[in-house]
Amino acid sequence: MEVTEIISVLSRWLHVAAGIMWIGHLYFFNFVNAQFTATLDGDTKKKVVPELAPRALYWFRWGAAYTWITGVLLLLLVYYHGGLMFEANNMDGWSTGAITMVAATFLGFALYDILAKTSLGKNHLVFGLISVALIALATWLMVDWALFSFRAYNIHIGALFGTIMAANVWMRIWPAQKKIIAAVKEGAAPEASFPAMAGLRSRHNTFLSVPLIWTMINAHTAVPAANHWYYLIGAVVLGFVAVWMTYGKAGKVKGF
Repeated sequence: MEVTEIISVLSRWLHVAAGIMWIGHLYFFNFVNAQFTATLDGDTKKKVVPELAPRALYWFRWGAAYTWITGVLLLLLVYYHGGLMFEANNMDGWSTGAITMVAATFLGFALYDILAKTSLGKNHLVFGLISVALIALATWLMVDWALFSFRAYNIHIGALFGTIMAANVWMRIWPAQKKIIAAVKEGAAPEASFPAMAGLRSRHNTFLSVPLIWTMINAHTAVPAANHWYYLIGAVVLGFVAVWMTYGKAGKVKGF
């Protein structure tokens, strides 16, 4: 077995394990912890939050980091080096379109961040519709302009989601949470913008997580969806709806 194959196998293993750590904590925060902490009084929050949140956020943010790092490594090994970027009959290869859409995959957070900071980001329905339209445009460009293979455009849409999510964790959620924890520890109310922003970005990550998983298993969805990129958009919409329904259920689950 070649060294690159060994690295690929180990990277897949770590990628999945770190992803479970990351997404598991994401769901804990959104479907369990948010509802639980809302029931606590000020004194209890002062005791619970400074102990619970830093521990959970440690595994949350480092799970995100290792998932993203190993994901990029797998892209390099399996797609860019492994020859899965284009179909066998594609003679254009690394065209301007292909290079541009790879760049867009990793720079897409900038556009998302701008939109999320506007009033649109707070309207989940409108923001979701805009997101679906932009995802459809990116997918179409990957297929018709960049000429990516089925697996390549699926995994690059997934890499786009994963990059947005990881950037949210490290650049938006974690800095805000540090300020929130410090304020609660002192018995003070955190500035309102910090919980609002952290909660919004965490919710966006939750919506992206289910479609992200679809793209990660793209090798197993190739038969029914081959040559039909709009199946991926359908999976994105279905994933968004599933998360929305889960939020509704989470709010109804009670403690003893």
